[in-house]
Amino acid sequence: IFPPPMRKFSLKDVNIMRKISGVSLAVLLFLILSLSVSAGHSSNKAEATNPARVLSALDTLRLNSVASPQLSPDGECVLFTFAQKDMQDKDYKSSTQIWRVGVDGSSRQAMTYAEQNSTSPAWFPSGKLFAFLRSSEQKKSSSENNSNSGAKTQVFFMRVDGGEAWAATSHNENIQSFEISRDGKKLLFTARDALTKEEKEKEKRKDDAELVDQEFRLSHLWIFDIAEKKAQRLTEGDFTVSDAHWSPDGKKIVYVTRINPKVDAGHTADVWVADVATASTRKLYENPGPDTSPRWSPDGKTIAFASNDYPDSSTLHSDLYLIPADGGRPKVLLADFDLPFGSPIWAPDGKTIYWSTGNKTTVDLFAVDINTEDVQRLDTLRGSNRSWELSQDGTRWVWSHTAPSWPGELYTAASDLNDPVRLTEANPWLKEEQYQLAQMKVVSWKNGDGQTIEGVLTLPVGYEEGKKYPFILHPHGGPSGAVTTAFSSTNQFLAGNGFMILQPNFRGSSNYGQEFLNANRNQWGFRDYDDCMTGVDHCIAQGWADAERMICYGWSYGGYMSFWIVTQTDRFQAVSPGAGLPNLYSMYSTTDIPRYLKWYFGTPWDNPEVYEKHSPIRYVKQVKSPVLILHGGSDARVPYTQAVEFYQALKDLGKDVTFVRFPREGHGIREPYHQLSRLRHYLHFFCEHVGLEPVTDNDQKE
Repeated sequence: IFPPPMRKFSLKDVNIMRKISGVSLAVLLFLILSLSVSAGHSSNKAEATNPARVLSALDTLRLNSVASPQLSPDGECVLFTFAQKDMQDKDYKSSTQIWRVGVDGSSRQAMTYAEQNSTSPAWFPSGKLFAFLRSSEQKKSSSENNSNSGAKTQVFFMRVDGGEAWAATSHNENIQSFEISRDGKKLLFTARDALTKEEKEKEKRKDDAELVDQEFRLSHLWIFDIAEKKAQRLTEGDFTVSDAHWSPDGKKIVYVTRINPKVDAGHTADVWVADVATASTRKLYENPGPDTSPRWSPDGKTIAFASNDYPDSSTLHSDLYLIPADGGRPKVLLADFDLPFGSPIWAPDGKTIYWSTGNKTTVDLFAVDINTEDVQRLDTLRGSNRSWELSQDGTRWVWSHTAPSWPGELYTAASDLNDPVRLTEANPWLKEEQYQLAQMKVVSWKNGDGQTIEGVLTLPVGYEEGKKYPFILHPHGGPSGAVTTAFSSTNQFLAGNGFMILQPNFRGSSNYGQEFLNANRNQWGFRDYDDCMTGVDHCIAQGWADAERMICYGWSYGGYMSFWIVTQTDRFQAVSPGAGLPNLYSMYSTTDIPRYLKWYFGTPWDNPEVYEKHSPIRYVKQVKSPVLILHGGSDARVPYTQAVEFYQALKDLGKDVTFVRFPREGHGIREPYHQLSRLRHYLHFFCEHVGLEPVTDNDQKE
């Protein structure tokens, strides 16, 4: 049914390809793509004959990803990005390049080949040319405007029919995002302000004392004339700019401002409109809360955006606002829609607006008629459906879909979403090498207050009905996140090693309405704990989970829950908090999102007893289970010192604790060797404490 799989290129292949001329290159690629992948990676050849293979830690690095689908103006083909790691490289170097595929799934081919990543593809109106972002080495200059020499991200152009890409811009700072004007003559882009010559000199001699919260590198708007090859700055001021878009006639630009680029300044987001000819600007709507995601209607007369009236809220849903482009009173839609509104997608006739959002354990596409305000959920594939793109004539969708038991792929379908066609096959090796993947299902149970709670249960590979399995409770992050039935490489890794994993959508999760989302304000560690533990009891009662072989682990807020759980019960044979926050009092002043905590508890200075009550470290003497703490050494969201506090307490108390710090890592683990280490630490720690022999990575104990 599906077209041939994408051929996976190593970075060595890429370097060779770059030396080949455009026409010869196209021919060579056609020949390569027509071949099936037969050899796999040399490190896995010995295992390839095993028909019962499951994902190892190393295999999770092999997983490729596709993203950023962009339909051509005629709706006949799609540009997208394809990301892979070079498994033959000692550092597992990653590469992202741009590919093209027909909407029938045919003619799939790589468009770019370079050592640098190529991202953010965008079509020119003619459909004969496309633009994208790539790092480019800048020429050194003694002038002040070019004082920031070195590799900078620029906009590149490339012809669809082949040939070499060329740098269109030569800006003195990284271009962060861009958009092509409707007539194809200009680029609108955002870039961070360049350092002055004086600032560069001070930085060089390390005269770099900082005034905290007073000195920022702000981003602003520029317009680049393609024919003249000149860029002109459009915005000035003490604010930072993002999410900018041309009006249909190219005379105005709508964009979002914030007072600074700090994560915690999201509540200050406002929508502005700039006149291209005069550079005059005006705020579109006065609102104390955040306004985001502005999009022009097809006729340019209306701007749709997401808005929230409450500046102090971290979790209240935004509504859809429609406002005349010249200003006026907005019309508010979706007041009765009890899920978050995201980014608006206009239908070409201007009568309907689409958006995607989480809906219980899926991510779905919704539509609203702007006249009748009727809301419709469109039938989509089960799992997570994101990155929606509608063709210019409104007859075709393209989007990214992640199924429960298969990594993400790109799909296309007619406007009614019937008969979707898969456009990509990013990981053909999973089938070719006969990997077995775990299945997911949605389960529900009653919590202590009689409410129905849902969760996603990942079954162990080779699951047999009536058999009890080693069991993992995995609370999600947030707390205002949610678990969906979407492929997870970590879940697959653990399920392949014989574990069953429950991920509850406890009170405080999104995707279940505003009341449910707000249900754990001033309740961290209590209502969510009840929802998690009643879920555990349900799995035991169903005969799925072995009550004598149970593990708990989580990351971020899941790390908080893991810290909390290990201080409240000894039912788990081992617990592993990752990037967790055991001391809310000290967390408030050191995190980059204090307003998020303030929404739940107020401040520690006003409510010290509340912060103490909900901090796991208060109950650290009650810990009985062995603990494995994992944390990134450069985490700004949950500072590394949070892990140190709990670790030191357990050490002082003579508890069984191991602490793994990942240097350079932030709130997520990005470096390949750290990713491997984290999974292997999990596996061997979990298996050791439930008496299970690992299926994979036996010789890779950390």
